[in-house]
Amino acid sequence: MIEVLIALLTALLILVGAGFALVAAVGLTRLPDVYTRMHAASKAGTVGSGLMLLAVALHAGDLSTLARALAGFFFFVLTAPISAHLLAMAAHKMGYPLHEKSVRDELNDYRN
Repeated sequence: MIEVLIALLTALLILVGAGFALVAAVGLTRLPDVYTRMHAASKAGTVGSGLMLLAVALHAGDLSTLARALAGFFFFVLTAPISAHLLAMAAHKMGYPLHEKSVRDELNDYRN
């Protein structure tokens, strides 16, 4: 009984993670500028990959695979949004324009 529950939870995590990865891929192709594309890739991609790593951790039969998957999950969740933020700041500093429908540029005051 517990094996069936673990298999169902693993399948659910994989499906939800794949859905978030699909949303990230659609966001990369459909969003108008580099900043919104980075937002889609960092947020939805991180959640999707993290959920799939949790599915691997849950499905693993041994403790070492569980520990590696959890370490990868925490590393990815902590580093991917920060790196996307730094890339967006570098793109802004280099002068990549915002989309014309953008309402406000809060980094414009801090531009060197």
